[in-house]
Amino acid sequence: MKDSVAEEHLYLDFSHQYRDSIFPLHTSVSLFLLSYCDCKLFKVFLVPTGEDVGAQFVTKNLGDLEVHLISRCQLPVVVQSCCLPAVVVKDGKFCRAGLSVVLRHIIQKTYKADPSKKDVLELLGFKETCLKACAEVSQWTRLCEISIPLAVEGFLTASPEHCQTIPRDILKLERKLGEPVRVHNDDKIRRQKLQQQKAGAKAAVPVLGKEAREEGKTVEMHEHPLPSLELSIAFSKLLVQEVSDAVSREAPHIRRTKTSDLPVLDHVFAEGLYFTLADIVLLPCIHQFLVTSKKQGKNLVNLPLISSWYRRVQEVPGVKKAAGKCHMEFLQLPELKSAPEEQLQDFSSVPDELEEENEDSHFIGGPRPTMTKLMENGIEAKFAPHPCPSWTLDWTNLPSAVSPGEGKMSRDRALRKQQQLNNLVAVVTKLAKPGDVIVDFCSGGGHVGIVLAHMMPSCQVILIENKELSLMRAKDRSDELGLNNIWFIQANLDYFNGTFNIGVALHACGVATDMVMEHCIKARAAFVISPCCYGFIQNTVKFKYPRSHQFKEILSYKEHMILCRFADQTAVQLPPERRLIGKQCMGLVDLDRAWAAEERSYSVQVISMEPESCSPKNNMFVGVPT
Repeated sequence: MKDSVAEEHLYLDFSHQYRDSIFPLHTSVSLFLLSYCDCKLFKVFLVPTGEDVGAQFVTKNLGDLEVHLISRCQLPVVVQSCCLPAVVVKDGKFCRAGLSVVLRHIIQKTYKADPSKKDVLELLGFKETCLKACAEVSQWTRLCEISIPLAVEGFLTASPEHCQTIPRDILKLERKLGEPVRVHNDDKIRRQKLQQQKAGAKAAVPVLGKEAREEGKTVEMHEHPLPSLELSIAFSKLLVQEVSDAVSREAPHIRRTKTSDLPVLDHVFAEGLYFTLADIVLLPCIHQFLVTSKKQGKNLVNLPLISSWYRRVQEVPGVKKAAGKCHMEFLQLPELKSAPEEQLQDFSSVPDELEEENEDSHFIGGPRPTMTKLMENGIEAKFAPHPCPSWTLDWTNLPSAVSPGEGKMSRDRALRKQQQLNNLVAVVTKLAKPGDVIVDFCSGGGHVGIVLAHMMPSCQVILIENKELSLMRAKDRSDELGLNNIWFIQANLDYFNGTFNIGVALHACGVATDMVMEHCIKARAAFVISPCCYGFIQNTVKFKYPRSHQFKEILSYKEHMILCRFADQTAVQLPPERRLIGKQCMGLVDLDRAWAAEERSYSVQVISMEPESCSPKNNMFVGVPT
């Protein structure tokens, strides 16, 4: 164990305690992960949402984990701008906020302090991507991080007449567990499964004995028919064992089998074959749901896969020990067999929130017909004149750490980045007043925020980015410059709830542009945004396209998507006519966004960046509340 790990403070919401869990469930999940990792690297604070919480009541129910109570007004200022859970280095300006970001950090910090805990690092899954995508664009992250915790909390507090049916999001999880598993190198595993099915032979399968279940130390091997290759692979990895050669070798006729003819893989854990952070997040939530359902005498016949998953997770080494520390008493559920079809709750009644609209019978298709349709209704792409087209920063006299070239990019790209920064900084400096709070959303390596903080020392600048490495690079550059008016928040946009005066974003990808605009509009803040990656725009839980009433009356969703796809086709390598169409499509998509903001009492201009060398791919929104 390394002794030089900096102390960090972990702040968790605390509303109440019910049975063996602390609420909100995000807090129970965080405490469960700390127990599972046996992590003592954080000073843990509970932040009561009410005034009637006693310290002794809380601490005696948290096992060997020392916690402290702190009021919301005593939180570090940077944490007060974030939704909890949040982690901040003591006396630091770097904050991590949001359940997935905080949990991933706990795992990484635990492994960094003790590299022997490889099982902890493996919770992050293949390429350490488990729950890395933000909830706004990943249905899976949203289900685990937001939907299921909220659904269970609602289920526990609902009146008896309102909790007769299984929550929709629990049924979504059941459906997910029934979908085929897709994992890295699954072709090889599926061939092994086919060989096992054809052989129908008995083989040795790892079966967890009592000590293994409780401490993860020993394993019993029994000869019996393999329940599944998936189980064998999953638990072999958990117990640091190799799958037997008999399972690994493929017969020639198996190697010749077409991929389309191979059997699909079944779920062992939430994300597929391996135990990951997703299982850690779901376990306290599903546990509370099952305990309450059992007390209410509910039949769980609709949830055979969740029930099997719940039993299986208990067998993972270290889980029962962590549950004991958190005073979670697991249920011993019987193996469920599906009930007759007429007794099952209809899964088809569980809609997919992001299900695409039905085919539009009036859809014409292609960019030109769609653009013509808009022109016939008096709508064309239009750009406002640039307020200061020749304004530029004196890059040669600025410290090297201010230059985007310090962010590890090529000379040509650094020059284009400087041109883009000239455009944004020129507008922000006209809008900003001393004492303003400026938020650089989707900040990446901090190219915009660091320039603004350096140029406007009387303003507070906040960088928000969900990629840790990018934000760490930005902090290193800030430290080199000695900036004191800058904070760093690693979080998805939804977890920032602070007040601010100006929001800025350079290359807010796809839907992120709309997310930034929404944040600014809710805060009644001005915004300066340069969108990108129009092809990634799609309907989400929060945003439906087209955005404005004018466009909705004329275009269907699919027609609007045609504009989005062609808006990305502005590269200099393309023929001039095609680039022109791409630029017009880009202008139309941005016009729709501008009009949507104007419907909410904003004055918005869509401006093409200067010089022309950086404008083919870059527009800029400038919006101020009216």
